[in-house]
Amino acid sequence: MPDTPPAAAKTLALNRRMVWLLALASFASTSTFRVLDPALPQLALEFDITTGQAAKVVTVFAIAYGLMFFVFGPVGDRFGKYKTLSLATLACSVSSLLVALAPGFEWLLVARVVSAITGAAIVPLSMAWIGDHIPYEQRQTTLAQFTIGTILGITSGQFIGGIFTDTVGWQGAFYFLAVLYLAIGSILWSQRHLAQEVPSSAGAKGWRAIVMPVATVLRVRWARVVVLTVLLEGALVFGVLSYIPAFLQERHDMSPSAAGATAGLFAVGAFVYVFNARWLVARLGEIPMVRLGGILICLCYVIYLFAPGWGWALLASAATGLGYYFVHAVLQTRATQMAPSLRGTAVSLSSSCLLLGQAIGVSLGAIVVDRLGIDWLLGIAMVGFPVLILWFVFEASRHKDQDSR
Repeated sequence: MPDTPPAAAKTLALNRRMVWLLALASFASTSTFRVLDPALPQLALEFDITTGQAAKVVTVFAIAYGLMFFVFGPVGDRFGKYKTLSLATLACSVSSLLVALAPGFEWLLVARVVSAITGAAIVPLSMAWIGDHIPYEQRQTTLAQFTIGTILGITSGQFIGGIFTDTVGWQGAFYFLAVLYLAIGSILWSQRHLAQEVPSSAGAKGWRAIVMPVATVLRVRWARVVVLTVLLEGALVFGVLSYIPAFLQERHDMSPSAAGATAGLFAVGAFVYVFNARWLVARLGEIPMVRLGGILICLCYVIYLFAPGWGWALLASAATGLGYYFVHAVLQTRATQMAPSLRGTAVSLSSSCLLLGQAIGVSLGAIVVDRLGIDWLLGIAMVGFPVLILWFVFEASRHKDQDSR
């Protein structure tokens, strides 16, 4: 029998509660991702390496994090998305301690890989769970609410990293994260009976259980367009933004905490989108939002490069957050609908490409930074991102035309 109105209202309230719990887990996961950004110059000094070499702590995390999405997507579809991400959150407490206790740079890289492996389940499986439980017409608004945790994590990670680097040392940030993960993971695990999911035990066994769902999603041309756009978006936005705290320290002689806090203003623009998502989608439409986001990010890179004082960086950081979520919110929502029967795999694949794109951006950016300087990196992204947006808009128009036939 269909739900009565009171039952439907109860289900809706329960799902909203679960979304906020998932947002907390996302906060912890994305904090871990960004927490070492402001510490790159200090890591270079501590381990007697270049800033580009120090950036490996970002690169190895992003690569491992992204690759594990290919694993956790099918695992979540099979054994339960909520249960899988809850256990992963608890495991992140241990991996954070490993990072804090690393005795040398090589051990630090290994520990970052372990922390990426444990943390990779959280964001994509949370989004896939939302896709399973929230109707499409409400999904972009709900994902915007979930995104609050992601945004706060990204920006707070940089700020937390800057504060600890300036005071007790970067290791302190990971002791803090270990406690945070333990608290959030315990809450998630205690609420697992409310997750309302029925894991699937059917399908291929062994390695085929991972490869076949990914291959099925990628057979769809539009899915390939979405994930490739997300990949390049990661390289041209987050791959570049990883160097912004170092750029501000170099260009404007800012402290690590001040540079991290300035870069953290990304959250201001992001929240402008989050709290106005329903109105913006209804007023602008998805594709015009993507176009506007491309223009904003290009202008922000221009401001970073040519502004005469550090005050302009405050505006650029905030506007970058707004422009990014104009673009990414649309890609994120489209990803939840690429393959409804394999939603965990599809969303994990998209999220994997975002992280792999960031790893590519940071890795190639390290070469540009060490040989030419951070200015050149910003200049390349300033040109490349608008080109990416033009291509995606063209493909979206073509996809729409094909669907209408």
